[in-house]
Amino acid sequence: MLTIHNETLLGFLRPLYRRDDIDRLLSFLEERGTFNFHCLENGLFPAASSASDQDASGYQYVWVRDNVHIAHAHYVWGDARSASRTANSLMAFFQSRRYQMQQIIACPAKAADPMNRPHVRFDGKQIKELSQKWPHAQNDALGYFLWFFCKLAKERLVPFGEPEQQCLADLVLYLRAIRYWADQDSGHWEEARKLSASSIGTVIAGLREFRALRAVYDLWPRSMQRTDGLDDGCVAELLAQGEAALKNILPYESLGSADSGQRRYDAALLFLIYPLQVVSNELAAQILQDVQTKLEGALGVRRYLNDSYWCADYPSLFTENERTGDFSEKMQLRDAHIRPGEEAQWCIFDPIISCIYGLRALEQPGQSEWRVLQAHYLNRALGQLTAGEGAMMPFLCPEAYFLQKGHYIPNEHTPLQWTQANLRMALYWLSVTAS
Repeated sequence: MLTIHNETLLGFLRPLYRRDDIDRLLSFLEERGTFNFHCLENGLFPAASSASDQDASGYQYVWVRDNVHIAHAHYVWGDARSASRTANSLMAFFQSRRYQMQQIIACPAKAADPMNRPHVRFDGKQIKELSQKWPHAQNDALGYFLWFFCKLAKERLVPFGEPEQQCLADLVLYLRAIRYWADQDSGHWEEARKLSASSIGTVIAGLREFRALRAVYDLWPRSMQRTDGLDDGCVAELLAQGEAALKNILPYESLGSADSGQRRYDAALLFLIYPLQVVSNELAAQILQDVQTKLEGALGVRRYLNDSYWCADYPSLFTENERTGDFSEKMQLRDAHIRPGEEAQWCIFDPIISCIYGLRALEQPGQSEWRVLQAHYLNRALGQLTAGEGAMMPFLCPEAYFLQKGHYIPNEHTPLQWTQANLRMALYWLSVTAS
């Protein structure tokens, strides 16, 4: 049973799409502002375009992870200029954080305090760090940046001179210093630290692109020829360590430790399939099955079982300042309120699943079931667009739906630019596979 919040869309939905169907749908949504991205002058994207400069949520700030996903989506549908501007501004920020990488390279023990690590959320307008305490131990965000910048640099879409080379060199040496394959981090969801397959896999994707970039340029720049030993052998060893750790954990997200519990199912693993493409077809099929059978809901996809972020009646449980704050060291305060089956259902995942099936359809064009599944998950994503509840505008892309007094409604982070980008990208892949 497909849930459609805005019934105006019913006339556009198809079990299989032709190109003219997609053109009509895309034109309709563009006219209604569904894909109006709020981009700062420097090319960076605040998390939610509705957040004011002083918003208590912090969603007016820039997350590295979100920006890579949003910029990569622009790159996919052909807007290389926007993608490059975002990548260049992220590089400018990380160049300003090189001293943090260098301090930890020299003394890895400093990484124990997340505030000493390269920051992964910052003031995008001024491209500078925020003083607020935050769980910056997020290796996935660093892996995403390394992956995306190297991908664009291979195609000469961003500068790759001495300053950029030095920054990437420090980043790779930093990942070695913290032993990313054994480092417990706060990961995609910025919560309690654990050894996460989704973080290790993202760094692997970054290192593979770094290795490929080095092959394109066929040299180790002067900044990389240092006593630290950054060479082909170093990168190969870093990849081998990460790949061994990932193989040991998957298809779990985390095997658990003395400090954190085991987690079998986590929708962040979808990103290892697409866009990162770091898992085998067999593992990809297992991850998809896990998400579909354990995390998929009627409205969207749960991040993981017993996820307490935006659990039932969330705004009445926490103040505006509390509910998007740093819970990484006090998860029990939030988890006390979760009841199984009442997790928020997120809107960033269905379009990614649609993209995954679209790529399968291109790889195996004779098997029509991939296109059927691609269309099904695209329709689920379209069903999440708002109907205009309360003061909220229609046809917007929410972050998630949560239970408020027994009914699922969009949370306040609407539109979320990451969701917008994923939906627009899913439509692009649908146009590629359509007849």
